[in-house]
Amino acid sequence: MCADNGIKFIGATPDQIDQMGDKSNAKDTMKRAGVPVIPGSDGLLTDVAEGLVVAEEIGYPVILKATAGGGGKGMRIIWKADEFENAWDSARQESSAAFGNDGVYLEKYIEEPRHIEIQIAGDQFGKACHLSERDCSIQRRHQKLLEETPSPFMTPELREKMGEAAIKASLAVSYEGVGTVEFLVDKYRNFYFMEMNTRIQVEHCITEEVINYDLIKEQIKIASGVPISGKNHFPAMHAIECRINAEDPYNGFRPCPGKITNLHVPGGHGVRVDSHVYAGYTIPSNYDSMISKLITVAQTREEAINTMQRALSEYIIEGVKTTIPFHQKLMQNEDFRSGNYTTKFLEDFAF
Repeated sequence: MCADNGIKFIGATPDQIDQMGDKSNAKDTMKRAGVPVIPGSDGLLTDVAEGLVVAEEIGYPVILKATAGGGGKGMRIIWKADEFENAWDSARQESSAAFGNDGVYLEKYIEEPRHIEIQIAGDQFGKACHLSERDCSIQRRHQKLLEETPSPFMTPELREKMGEAAIKASLAVSYEGVGTVEFLVDKYRNFYFMEMNTRIQVEHCITEEVINYDLIKEQIKIASGVPISGKNHFPAMHAIECRINAEDPYNGFRPCPGKITNLHVPGGHGVRVDSHVYAGYTIPSNYDSMISKLITVAQTREEAINTMQRALSEYIIEGVKTTIPFHQKLMQNEDFRSGNYTTKFLEDFAF
């Protein structure tokens, strides 16, 4: 609509969003661009029989994914052939209900993965750069709860390879604006394209903090026709973001809409809070439960964690349950503090 009415939209073009918004098409595009992808079906599956054949070829475990999916909806892990039909039916039903599209495709299931994404920027003149990585492996039901940069799993060699792959992905669709290329990285540091987010992301703040780069401003400059420098950026500090959700971590992370009766926000050097809430604000039940992002930045990862512990202890939100107690416990966990975690971390996390 913006284009039809002569208005410049700040962000990716409709064609770029279409190309990368459908995960099956995006995977095909990445294959052609030479970006590593997870072995799987060639496009969408037509029926259970085809899926069983592909699963046998690539080997179990496999995972069904909704082509229009997000947030873990329409995803089913299949460990053996006799589970396939039930997973097929439930994945398609959930995808249809959530996205109005029941198309699914199949991939090899990567065990013990890290979820690491690369921030990219591309201008209107065919130039792209990357702004290093974010580790988003601390997640529950495929929903991110904490992000950090740089990743404690990263090496200089891996960062260079993943950065190059992300730029290839950007150039393959002539990407305009800021966006994110998301990868799964196995325990041997092999990485595979997962999806591309053609927008600014929740966790962009930690990238801004470690490279002193205003990504929102950059979006606006790109949309106005300003070329980017083309220079890649690397983290000079360490930053962590805790997503503060209106959820009860003691009760299965049940959403807790309601009125915030009292609010005290932490501050001080190395602390940033991005939020829209205030004392007296009523959290509605209609939307995502995230109400705040708490970001800390320091010279080292240990210092960033310690600053986060202090900030969490000072963050007071009364009237509703929040995930603050969960994050406090996470900051004290020895495996997390040592950087020893995968996307399965919370399955064994006692809370």
